[in-house]
Amino acid sequence: MSFKFFLDYLLLEKNYSKNTVDAYHRDLNSFLEFIEKEFQTTEISGIHYSQIRSWIVFMVESGISNRSVNRKISALNTYYKFLMKVGDLEVNPLAKHKALKISKKIQVPFSEKEVGVVLDDFEFGDDFESLRDKLMIELFYSTGIRRIELINIKLRDIDTSNQLLKVLGKRNKERFVPLLPSVLTSLKNYLEERNSLVQIIDKEMLFLTKKGVKVYENLVYRIINEYFSLASSKVKKSPHILRHSFATHLLNQGADLNSVKELLGHSSLAATQVYTHNSIAELKKVYLDAHPRNQN
Repeated sequence: MSFKFFLDYLLLEKNYSKNTVDAYHRDLNSFLEFIEKEFQTTEISGIHYSQIRSWIVFMVESGISNRSVNRKISALNTYYKFLMKVGDLEVNPLAKHKALKISKKIQVPFSEKEVGVVLDDFEFGDDFESLRDKLMIELFYSTGIRRIELINIKLRDIDTSNQLLKVLGKRNKERFVPLLPSVLTSLKNYLEERNSLVQIIDKEMLFLTKKGVKVYENLVYRIINEYFSLASSKVKKSPHILRHSFATHLLNQGADLNSVKELLGHSSLAATQVYTHNSIAELKKVYLDAHPRNQN
């Protein structure tokens, strides 16, 4: 069974990223394999909710997290909505489905001290990879961009005269974030080494490997993890934690929630509010330290 028209719809009309579309494709194929094995059919449009429920039970019993199960069901639900949109289905079998409950994960950000240890106390070299890694860390922390957004930065996206970076976010939504003078200095140093590479294959991309090709997700994760392992004992040390740190530290310093929302590229305040629990904790500390009735 081919999902080509649906995947093209997500890619071209809904402006979903290729990675997201690939994930939808994998989830649909997973469901297709299940119903073919269990119910000897590949006609997804003829499936009833009880059969989908069997798939949910199978995934849960296989140890797949509720969060991942919900994502897979969401992909299937989107496909059913597409079938209804094009007139190939009259009733969505998932219309009354309720998502599985998931426990909220509190992402613990790096402290300002931990970030300072990496960026101020650590001795970066002046070779290509060291300068690239430092710029990468500074951009994550000073702009709050996502890992895939950093990977896809093109040279033309940087406006040094206005100290701005154009970021292509989810669903190809563009936003502009300011660049600190220290970041521009690191950028200048990195570009000098970048231009000295023996060969540059992906000429338009900002971040490259020593072979001159665009950096990839695992490499970026590994860089952040390695440097912050030197400064932090936190279990998770990833680009997303740096994004979380960016938002939390801005809010701790009194930044407006709406402004942080725009900088992060969130479509709603609800997505930004997950970062407020740390700023509330900081406010509580300031309150307890400062209130005259708590001097004891």
